[in-house]
Amino acid sequence: MKKFFAQSIILLFFVLCTITANESLHAKNSSSSYACRFADSEMVRFPQAYQLDHGKRLFFGYAQGVGCCAMLQVWKTTGDRRYYDYVKQWADSLINEQGEIHLYDMATYNLDYINSGKVLFDLYRETSDPRYKKAMDMLVRQLKNQPRTLEGGFWHKLIYQHQMWLDGLYMASPFMAQYGAEFNQTEWIDEAVKQFLLCHKHTYDAKTGLYHHAWDESKSQRWANPKTGHSPNFWGRSIGWWFMALVDALDYIPENHPGRTEMVGYIKGLADALPKYQDKDGLWYQVIDQPTRKGNFPEASVTTQCMYGYAKAVNKGYIDAKYRAVAEKALQGLKDKLLIENSDGTLTLTRCCQVGGLGGNPYRDGSFEYYIGEKMRDNDAKATGPLIMGCLELEKSNKE
Repeated sequence: MKKFFAQSIILLFFVLCTITANESLHAKNSSSSYACRFADSEMVRFPQAYQLDHGKRLFFGYAQGVGCCAMLQVWKTTGDRRYYDYVKQWADSLINEQGEIHLYDMATYNLDYINSGKVLFDLYRETSDPRYKKAMDMLVRQLKNQPRTLEGGFWHKLIYQHQMWLDGLYMASPFMAQYGAEFNQTEWIDEAVKQFLLCHKHTYDAKTGLYHHAWDESKSQRWANPKTGHSPNFWGRSIGWWFMALVDALDYIPENHPGRTEMVGYIKGLADALPKYQDKDGLWYQVIDQPTRKGNFPEASVTTQCMYGYAKAVNKGYIDAKYRAVAEKALQGLKDKLLIENSDGTLTLTRCCQVGGLGGNPYRDGSFEYYIGEKMRDNDAKATGPLIMGCLELEKSNKE
């Protein structure tokens, strides 16, 4: 009898372990289970976090930062330490005892480097390991000396002189605002807000309610409008970066800050404008304002980023609760058109733009033809990270 009881206990243990290991991949199709299922799918595809976004080497890449921010949100929502450990192992493989970051080169003054610094706040809070703080301080030293436009707007990179890009607001401003809030250095909150106000001033298009991908103060780039300095098109993902940057930075900007009302106004303006360009399936397009133009196509990252922006903005009270339906429509469109369930239970997100930019070599002219000609791939972290975070926000709003 004792032997039978012992065997039963062992059998039950293995059954429970099997259920625990697979429950996220085979959960019901609620938004929260989609977040966990997709996070688990990414960890199956990319066993180490440097491999996110199809990474081939250890690197403090902004796309890995997006994916790791999503994993930390899953950890904080579920309490499952696997997601935290996944991120910590990546950070520990990159940051030495002096707080130096592997392959980081401050001299490039590249705002993309700043984004992954966002994951270090949680790691520092959990461990009190001083190297994480040293690494954050190093990124702040870059920002202190970041090249600027005449009004004080950050150049996107040293090689992109006189240019502000929407992408850069996501990369740097939420980090600055959080750094200022966490370490009682309010000048960095002010700097974060200043960057938003300047970028809005120079990229917003009142006719469409959208934002140009970039602005060249010198008006010397071939892509720049000779009168305004605007890039010629509205690239979906750049607007998604801007939307996410606003809702994330506001977490750390005090209610009484003089720039906060304007930033909330920008969110309300986007919330009103974006449904005009959302297709019947709930998706947004690579060139967001021309969905019917030949060659254009629904794209995953703009859709997941805007879904996240809407869901979080509703949860925070920045926009009316009616806009939750826009995010839910986007998630349904992703499930119907761009998400694939594989035979092993993992999920794949298709039709992700691999990269998009302006200038450089070979030269990217910002034309419609340029954007629709960029490479597409599956499971790009610039799309999968926002998908995970957006699903978590939708589940939060449903519970509330």
